[in-house]
Amino acid sequence: MRNYSKYIIVGMFFISLSISGCKKSFLDQTPEASLPGVNFYRTEADIKQAVSGAYSSISDMGRVSYWLFGEMRSDNTTNQYNPSDRGFEQREFIDQFLVGATAEPLQLYWQQNYTGILRCNEILIRIDEVPMSAELKNQYKGEALFLRAFHYFNLVRQFGGVPLRLTPSQSPADARSKGRAAPEEVYAQVIIDLNTAAQNLPAKYSSAEIGRATQGAALSLLAKVYMTQKKFNEALTVLRKVQSLGYSLVSVYGDIFLPSNKNNSESVFEIQYLGSQPGLSSNFLYQFAPWSSGSIVTGDPGTTLGGGNGWNIPTQDMIDAYEAGDLRKDASLAEGYTDITGEFVKIPYVKKYNHGIIERGRTNDNFPVIRYADVLLMIAECLNEQGFIAGGEPFVLLNQIRTRAGLPVKTPGNAIAALSVDNQQAFRDAILQERRVELAFENHRWYDLVRSGKAVAVMTAHGQYEIAHKTTIPAGSYLLNTNKLLLPIPQKDVNLDNLTQNPQ
Repeated sequence: MRNYSKYIIVGMFFISLSISGCKKSFLDQTPEASLPGVNFYRTEADIKQAVSGAYSSISDMGRVSYWLFGEMRSDNTTNQYNPSDRGFEQREFIDQFLVGATAEPLQLYWQQNYTGILRCNEILIRIDEVPMSAELKNQYKGEALFLRAFHYFNLVRQFGGVPLRLTPSQSPADARSKGRAAPEEVYAQVIIDLNTAAQNLPAKYSSAEIGRATQGAALSLLAKVYMTQKKFNEALTVLRKVQSLGYSLVSVYGDIFLPSNKNNSESVFEIQYLGSQPGLSSNFLYQFAPWSSGSIVTGDPGTTLGGGNGWNIPTQDMIDAYEAGDLRKDASLAEGYTDITGEFVKIPYVKKYNHGIIERGRTNDNFPVIRYADVLLMIAECLNEQGFIAGGEPFVLLNQIRTRAGLPVKTPGNAIAALSVDNQQAFRDAILQERRVELAFENHRWYDLVRSGKAVAVMTAHGQYEIAHKTTIPAGSYLLNTNKLLLPIPQKDVNLDNLTQNPQ
């Protein structure tokens, strides 16, 4: 595995060729070389390549680490135990709250985020030296700031305080950080970055550039930061700006995720993949397919499934979370598959990113980060936190999402108890439930549980169910407390950078 530790790549930046042809995606590029930043950044084209290279950091992370440390830490998904291939046991430990500080997936997740931060810092420190229009320079700065904020938001939510690196190291002598910044310092920098990014980024791009971060993406991520800090008034102010930018819900839920419908009217920000290009494609279909399903789920007769498959498997509790008649269920998951003998195998899998293959091992699905449905539910939540009102806009927004899903509306005093929402806490519960099924397998559930204060109770109950229904759960699994809500700092970085470790 490639080691992206800052101690090896100080002053180096992996760059990619710029796009060729105006109708190609900005991601349609091939690796060029590793070049010293001080010598590389000379022209507008150099900066454009550098920004495209910064996006590759989130593409790399999106293939595994993003959902492994997000969705799979929640009660939405688990793994299919594979007794014949135990090479991915450390992934299981993440799911079971047993992951240790030396685990390779943990180290990789840390490195991927800091690699992305390094690339953004290189752009930000060099860009003012390069001649180009002020408008384009501001856009590229905005993109780099958005991506840096995205990485730091990942880190602070998963690890708490982390080293705050805002400039690239110029030599091995200054590679060591100043230690872990307090979480408040990290959040403050994320807010600064996103506010500046929102001021610099366009609301829309030309067709060739669609997929880059926009003003709406920066503002929506900023709202998530505020809501994580329980600053609901500030979040609502930002979300109202997003509301004015022209986003709209796609009429059919399943159409949101079609590769042919990427970056649609509901998409605020997606991790971009190109199935036609080796190295730029996604692979979720394979990783989320049960390892025992052969080619039935993937539709790829040339690929053998094993330890790298059977991940992000929907839990029974997730399956049961859908109300009868919810159109989102069939678009999001399958409860099993029919094997070659005609027998139904009750091992569920995620369908949301299952749209066929382009070539062996390559798919063309993007990964959604923020959708407009998420924005509407956040607005409803913020309004409710200002004070419960029986009816009104919070209910309108909630029911807009439910109506698309083919479900009856929820109202105060409804004669059907399951549809009656009569106070502020009941509305909080209704929003959390709606977010779970609307945004299932999109990496929101774990963070929603933590910021709502429900993570320990919900995940303890989830663990008890897993232990009761599986014989493969190791001793000590799912013993949660508030310390377990943060991951351990990778031991390699604790040692090299003299960082304090999170108690577990």
